[in-house]
Amino acid sequence: MGILDGKTILVAGVTMNTSIGYRVAEIAQAEGARVIVSNLPRAASLTRRIVKRLEPVPEVIDLDVTDADALAGLADALRALGVHHLDGIVHSIAYANPEKALGGAFLSTEWDDVATAVHTSAFSLKSLVVAAQPLLARGASVVGLTFDAQISWPKYDWMGVAKSALESTSRYLARYLGPEGIRCNIVAAGPIQTIAKKAIPGAESFDDIWASRAPLGWDPTDSAPTAKAVVALLSDWFPATTGEMIHVDGGLHSTGA
Repeated sequence: MGILDGKTILVAGVTMNTSIGYRVAEIAQAEGARVIVSNLPRAASLTRRIVKRLEPVPEVIDLDVTDADALAGLADALRALGVHHLDGIVHSIAYANPEKALGGAFLSTEWDDVATAVHTSAFSLKSLVVAAQPLLARGASVVGLTFDAQISWPKYDWMGVAKSALESTSRYLARYLGPEGIRCNIVAAGPIQTIAKKAIPGAESFDDIWASRAPLGWDPTDSAPTAKAVVALLSDWFPATTGEMIHVDGGLHSTGA
Protein backbone atom coordinates (compact mmCIF):
# COMPACT_ATOMS: atom_id res chain seq x y z
CA MET A 1 0.00 0.00 0.00
CA GLY A 2 1.42 3.35 -1.04
CA ILE A 3 0.25 6.82 -0.04
CA LEU A 4 -0.97 7.46 -3.61
CA ASP A 5 -2.71 4.15 -4.22
CA GLY A 6 -5.56 4.54 -6.70
CA LYS A 7 -4.68 8.14 -7.58
CA THR A 8 -4.00 9.54 -11.05
CA ILE A 9 -1.42 12.32 -11.24
CA LEU A 10 -0.39 14.64 -14.08
CA VAL A 11 3.24 15.75 -13.88
CA ALA A 12 3.74 18.68 -16.25
CA GLY A 13 7.30 19.54 -17.23
CA VAL A 14 9.44 16.38 -17.49
CA THR A 15 12.40 16.63 -19.84
CA MET A 16 15.40 14.76 -18.40
CA ASN A 17 15.95 12.18 -15.69
CA THR A 18 17.58 15.00 -13.71
CA SER A 19 14.30 16.93 -13.72
CA ILE A 20 12.52 17.27 -10.40
CA GLY A 21 9.36 16.25 -12.25
CA TYR A 22 10.99 12.98 -13.32
CA ARG A 23 11.84 12.10 -9.73
CA VAL A 24 8.31 13.03 -8.65
CA ALA A 25 6.90 10.69 -11.30
CA GLU A 26 9.22 7.90 -10.17
CA ILE A 27 8.31 8.20 -6.49
CA ALA A 28 4.61 8.75 -7.18
CA GLN A 29 4.50 5.50 -9.15
CA ALA A 30 6.33 3.70 -6.37
CA GLU A 31 3.61 4.99 -4.02
CA GLY A 32 0.86 3.51 -6.16
CA ALA A 33 -0.16 6.34 -8.49
CA ARG A 34 -0.91 6.20 -12.17
CA VAL A 35 1.25 8.96 -13.65
CA ILE A 36 0.85 10.87 -16.90
CA VAL A 37 3.65 13.26 -17.83
CA SER A 38 3.71 16.14 -20.29
CA ASN A 39 6.17 18.35 -22.06
CA LEU A 40 6.33 20.82 -24.92
CA PRO A 41 5.61 19.21 -28.30
CA ARG A 42 9.15 19.95 -29.50
CA ALA A 43 10.62 18.17 -26.47
CA ALA A 44 8.06 15.42 -25.96
CA SER A 45 9.99 12.88 -28.06
CA LEU A 46 12.94 13.27 -25.68
CA THR A 47 10.56 12.90 -22.73
CA ARG A 48 9.19 9.66 -24.20
CA ARG A 49 12.71 8.24 -24.41
CA ILE A 50 13.60 9.33 -20.89
CA VAL A 51 10.50 7.94 -19.17
CA LYS A 52 11.19 4.49 -20.63
CA ARG A 53 13.53 4.18 -17.65
CA LEU A 54 10.51 4.15 -15.36
CA GLU A 55 8.47 1.07 -14.50
CA PRO A 56 5.72 1.13 -15.56
CA VAL A 57 6.42 3.53 -18.41
CA PRO A 58 4.02 6.48 -17.97
CA GLU A 59 1.97 7.88 -20.83
CA VAL A 60 3.28 11.16 -22.29
CA ILE A 61 1.14 13.93 -23.75
CA ASP A 62 2.28 16.94 -25.76
CA LEU A 63 1.35 20.14 -23.94
CA ASP A 64 2.44 23.75 -24.31
CA VAL A 65 0.99 25.47 -21.24
CA THR A 66 1.20 28.85 -22.99
CA ASP A 67 -0.92 27.66 -25.94
CA ALA A 68 -4.64 28.31 -25.40
CA ASP A 69 -5.68 25.71 -28.00
CA ALA A 70 -3.50 23.03 -26.41
CA LEU A 71 -4.93 23.82 -22.99
CA ALA A 72 -8.47 23.70 -24.34
CA GLY A 73 -7.80 20.17 -25.55
CA LEU A 74 -6.11 18.92 -22.38
CA ALA A 75 -9.15 17.29 -20.77
CA ASP A 76 -9.99 15.45 -24.00
CA ALA A 77 -6.36 14.35 -24.41
CA LEU A 78 -6.47 12.86 -20.93
CA ARG A 79 -9.85 11.22 -21.52
CA ALA A 80 -8.38 9.61 -24.66
CA LEU A 81 -5.94 7.86 -22.32
CA GLY A 82 -8.80 6.60 -20.20
CA VAL A 83 -8.33 9.27 -17.53
CA HIS A 84 -11.74 10.35 -16.29
CA HIS A 85 -10.58 12.01 -13.08
CA LEU A 86 -7.37 13.57 -11.82
CA ASP A 87 -6.27 13.46 -8.20
CA GLY A 88 -3.22 15.67 -8.56
CA ILE A 89 -1.26 18.04 -10.76
CA VAL A 90 2.43 18.84 -10.47
CA HIS A 91 3.59 22.07 -12.14
CA SER A 92 7.32 21.72 -12.85
CA ILE A 93 7.59 24.37 -15.56
CA ALA A 94 9.64 27.55 -15.79
CA TYR A 95 11.46 29.55 -18.44
CA ALA A 96 13.20 32.90 -18.80
CA ASN A 97 15.63 33.96 -21.53
CA PRO A 98 19.00 33.41 -19.83
CA GLU A 99 20.74 36.08 -21.90
CA LYS A 100 18.15 38.82 -21.47
CA ALA A 101 16.26 38.15 -18.24
CA LEU A 102 18.87 36.47 -16.02
CA GLY A 103 22.51 36.84 -15.04
CA GLY A 104 22.44 40.46 -13.85
CA ALA A 105 20.48 41.97 -16.74
CA PHE A 106 17.56 42.97 -14.51
CA LEU A 107 17.61 46.71 -15.26
CA SER A 108 17.87 46.30 -19.02
CA THR A 109 15.34 43.49 -19.55
CA GLU A 110 12.53 44.44 -21.93
CA TRP A 111 8.86 43.68 -21.30
CA ASP A 112 8.60 40.96 -23.95
CA ASP A 113 11.17 38.87 -22.07
CA VAL A 114 9.52 39.60 -18.74
CA ALA A 115 6.15 38.63 -20.18
CA THR A 116 7.55 35.33 -21.44
CA ALA A 117 9.00 34.52 -18.01
CA VAL A 118 5.80 35.36 -16.13
CA HIS A 119 3.50 33.65 -18.64
CA THR A 120 5.51 30.43 -18.78
CA SER A 121 6.52 30.22 -15.13
CA ALA A 122 3.54 31.65 -13.23
CA PHE A 123 0.37 32.28 -15.24
CA SER A 124 0.71 28.76 -16.63
CA LEU A 125 -0.08 27.34 -13.19
CA LYS A 126 -3.53 28.90 -13.32
CA SER A 127 -3.95 27.98 -17.00
CA LEU A 128 -3.01 24.35 -16.40
CA VAL A 129 -5.29 23.93 -13.39
CA VAL A 130 -8.26 25.57 -15.11
CA ALA A 131 -7.74 23.39 -18.21
CA ALA A 132 -7.72 20.26 -16.05
CA GLN A 133 -10.50 21.44 -13.73
CA PRO A 134 -13.25 19.36 -15.39
CA LEU A 135 -11.35 16.23 -14.33
CA LEU A 136 -10.17 17.30 -10.88
CA ALA A 137 -11.75 15.21 -8.17
CA ARG A 138 -12.76 16.59 -4.79
CA GLY A 139 -9.73 16.22 -2.56
CA ALA A 140 -7.32 16.75 -5.47
CA SER A 141 -3.98 18.41 -4.86
CA VAL A 142 -2.00 20.86 -6.99
CA VAL A 143 1.71 21.31 -6.26
CA GLY A 144 4.07 23.82 -7.87
CA LEU A 145 7.84 24.19 -7.55
CA THR A 146 9.71 27.36 -6.70
CA PHE A 147 13.07 28.72 -5.63
CA ASP A 148 12.04 30.83 -2.64
CA ALA A 149 11.18 34.24 -4.10
CA GLN A 150 10.61 35.97 -0.77
CA ILE A 151 14.11 37.38 -1.17
CA SER A 152 16.28 38.39 -4.13
CA TRP A 153 19.00 36.03 -5.36
CA PRO A 154 22.13 36.97 -7.32
CA LYS A 155 21.67 36.51 -11.07
CA TYR A 156 18.11 35.11 -10.69
CA ASP A 157 16.54 38.42 -11.72
CA TRP A 158 13.24 38.15 -13.63
CA MET A 159 12.89 34.46 -12.91
CA GLY A 160 12.77 35.48 -9.27
CA VAL A 161 9.94 37.87 -10.10
CA ALA A 162 8.15 35.12 -12.02
CA LYS A 163 8.56 32.70 -9.13
CA SER A 164 7.14 35.30 -6.77
CA ALA A 165 4.13 35.50 -9.08
CA LEU A 166 3.91 31.70 -9.09
CA GLU A 167 3.83 31.61 -5.30
CA SER A 168 1.10 34.23 -5.21
CA THR A 169 -0.85 32.46 -7.95
CA SER A 170 -0.86 29.29 -5.85
CA ARG A 171 -2.30 31.18 -2.89
CA TYR A 172 -5.12 32.61 -5.01
CA LEU A 173 -5.85 29.20 -6.51
CA ALA A 174 -6.08 27.88 -2.95
CA ARG A 175 -8.63 30.59 -2.20
CA TYR A 176 -10.80 30.03 -5.26
CA LEU A 177 -10.59 26.24 -5.49
CA GLY A 178 -10.86 25.50 -1.78
CA PRO A 179 -14.67 25.34 -1.89
CA GLU A 180 -14.30 22.51 -4.42
CA GLY A 181 -12.04 20.63 -2.02
CA ILE A 182 -8.92 21.23 -4.13
CA ARG A 183 -5.67 22.04 -2.37
CA CYS A 184 -2.89 24.17 -3.91
CA ASN A 185 0.60 24.32 -2.42
CA ILE A 186 4.18 25.13 -3.37
CA VAL A 187 7.46 23.37 -2.58
CA ALA A 188 10.48 25.69 -2.34
CA ALA A 189 13.55 23.61 -3.11
CA GLY A 190 17.19 24.35 -2.67
CA PRO A 191 19.43 24.41 -5.78
CA ILE A 192 19.33 21.13 -7.71
CA GLN A 193 21.45 20.18 -10.71
CA THR A 194 18.81 20.43 -13.41
CA ILE A 195 18.80 21.82 -16.94
CA ALA A 196 16.96 24.86 -15.61
CA LYS A 197 19.67 25.58 -13.05
CA LYS A 198 22.45 25.17 -15.61
CA ALA A 199 20.76 27.83 -17.76
CA ILE A 200 21.18 30.46 -15.03
CA PRO A 201 24.47 32.37 -15.44
CA GLY A 202 26.47 32.11 -12.23
CA ALA A 203 24.11 29.58 -10.61
CA GLU A 204 27.08 27.67 -9.20
CA SER A 205 27.28 30.37 -6.52
CA PHE A 206 24.06 28.95 -5.03
CA ASP A 207 25.91 25.73 -4.21
CA ASP A 208 28.48 27.69 -2.22
CA ILE A 209 25.74 29.49 -0.27
CA TRP A 210 23.99 26.22 0.63
CA ALA A 211 27.27 24.45 1.46
CA SER A 212 28.13 27.07 4.05
CA ARG A 213 24.71 27.91 5.49
CA ALA A 214 22.19 25.04 5.28
CA PRO A 215 21.88 23.59 8.82
CA LEU A 216 21.11 20.09 7.52
CA GLY A 217 23.56 20.36 4.65
CA TRP A 218 22.50 20.12 1.04
CA ASP A 219 23.25 17.77 -1.85
CA PRO A 220 22.48 19.56 -5.14
CA THR A 221 22.62 16.25 -7.03
CA ASP A 222 19.80 14.68 -5.01
CA SER A 223 16.26 15.66 -5.98
CA ALA A 224 14.63 12.93 -3.87
CA PRO A 225 13.92 15.10 -0.77
CA THR A 226 12.10 17.65 -2.93
CA ALA A 227 10.19 14.98 -4.84
CA LYS A 228 9.16 13.24 -1.61
CA ALA A 229 7.71 16.51 -0.31
CA VAL A 230 5.71 16.93 -3.53
CA VAL A 231 4.39 13.38 -3.28
CA ALA A 232 3.45 13.89 0.37
CA LEU A 233 1.43 16.99 -0.59
CA LEU A 234 -0.27 15.02 -3.36
CA SER A 235 -1.37 12.43 -0.83
CA ASP A 236 -4.22 12.52 1.68
CA TRP A 237 -1.79 13.15 4.53
CA PHE A 238 -2.19 16.95 4.23
CA PRO A 239 -5.98 17.18 3.97
CA ALA A 240 -6.30 20.65 5.52
CA THR A 241 -3.15 22.29 4.12
CA THR A 242 -3.52 24.73 1.24
CA GLY A 243 -2.02 28.04 0.18
CA GLU A 244 1.22 26.93 1.84
CA MET A 245 4.88 26.99 0.77
CA ILE A 246 6.92 24.09 2.15
CA HIS A 247 10.69 24.59 2.20
CA VAL A 248 12.91 21.65 1.25
CA ASP A 249 16.26 23.42 1.38
CA GLY A 250 18.21 21.91 4.24
CA GLY A 251 16.88 24.68 6.46
CA LEU A 252 18.72 27.54 4.74
CA HIS A 253 15.60 29.74 4.64
CA SER A 254 15.64 29.83 8.45
CA THR A 255 19.15 31.26 8.72
CA GLY A 256 20.31 34.87 8.67
CA ALA A 257 22.68 36.46 6.18
